[in-house]
Amino acid sequence: MRSKLEWRKARLIDVAYPAEDVRAMTFAVDGLRSTFDPGSHTNIKVTIKGEPAIRTYTVLPSAAGTLKIAVKLHPNSRGGSAFVWQLQPGDETEMTEPENRFELSWRASHYLLIAGGIGITPIYGMAKALAARGQSMRLIYGAKSRGQMAFAGELSDSLGAGLQTYSQDDGESFDLEQEFAVLPANAEAYICGPHGLLEAARNLWQKSGRPMSRLRFEVFGDSGRFIEQPFDVEVAHTGRSVTVRADQTMLDALLEAGVDMIYDCRRGECGLCAVSIVDASAVVDHRDVFFSAEERHEAQKMCACVSRLCGGRVLIDTGYREEAAA
Repeated sequence: MRSKLEWRKARLIDVAYPAEDVRAMTFAVDGLRSTFDPGSHTNIKVTIKGEPAIRTYTVLPSAAGTLKIAVKLHPNSRGGSAFVWQLQPGDETEMTEPENRFELSWRASHYLLIAGGIGITPIYGMAKALAARGQSMRLIYGAKSRGQMAFAGELSDSLGAGLQTYSQDDGESFDLEQEFAVLPANAEAYICGPHGLLEAARNLWQKSGRPMSRLRFEVFGDSGRFIEQPFDVEVAHTGRSVTVRADQTMLDALLEAGVDMIYDCRRGECGLCAVSIVDASAVVDHRDVFFSAEERHEAQKMCACVSRLCGGRVLIDTGYREEAAA
């Protein structure tokens, strides 16, 4: 289950490179509504190994009638970033009307924005929107090197002292515990970056005693721990077995095989697509932020939309029973 996707014809009209291995692409999109909120994302149709697929990217602020995305060429890519990187001006594809599951609340007295690497994409739009309204805010932005910090120069010009950058190559890192400790009581934090950063932020926020509703995050599907491998999935009580390719998610493979699934976010946040793990012959690579660290360690469930097996076979139970449905 998910909201209905409204597809539009899109033509690439501009390409830029705001950082190392980051390609920013602007598309002219037919019938696009005029505005969308920061944190929104779009789906784009790609072709991977000759097969059609869909990938999701944050939309950046851009002119009316256009959608702009910034994509990092990931070494462990399942094929989406490689496809969009080879697009040239004039090439056509299809994109969806943006939707938003990472919205600013506009209710806080102060906003702490945190970006790790290409996680700057939704944070960038939020920072610009907050600055335009004169909201109290601070943005901390970390990456492996300063050359990998997309939009850092532009953000520095607009935010001034409100931006603090940290480069791992320079031995710099930010102290999330201290950052959270000095926030006003009704402040909110918005974070996007690698899985480890999100997990650390969630644990430290909870430790601080602050309401979890005031910590918002956007998830990357790649945990960075393992390279994608194909694996087999057997669905208990159905007799169905499917192979999940290295370039597809378990959720997509199950849906293509006609397995009934409940799902929504496709980003490991909502937990609707979680399945029970009956038996697994290899390590489960959990890439969600729905389950706690303890739950992921127990490996009794996994989010089908992002998590996967490191090869081998897994027997799952979706909880669906034909006799119950009847």
